[in-house]
Amino acid sequence: MNIQNAQQAVDEWIKQHGVRYFNELTNMAQLTEEVGEVARIIARRYGEQSEKESDKNKDLGEELSDVLFVVLCLANQTGVNLEEAFQKKLDIKTKRDHDRHHSNQKLL
Repeated sequence: MNIQNAQQAVDEWIKQHGVRYFNELTNMAQLTEEVGEVARIIARRYGEQSEKESDKNKDLGEELSDVLFVVLCLANQTGVNLEEAFQKKLDIKTKRDHDRHHSNQKLL
């Protein structure tokens, strides 16, 4: 599935199962909440915090998918073609950062 198809799939899901998109501010708050859930898993599973027993069954892929779903919602409701925007961003990063990280001693 490409990004454009994912945006369409989310839009179809909203039309079939939701009443409408939450407004942009609500979705922004929802995105923040979902990113926080990802951060909690990463901090406890891969970072230095101890993982609580109640967090051990949390699925990182599911939480990342929640983030992606809300990002796709925000793109749809604000008229952003995320596939085009992402390709443009990759092009910018490629030109700007092509050699930048190769000489970073912290990464070697």
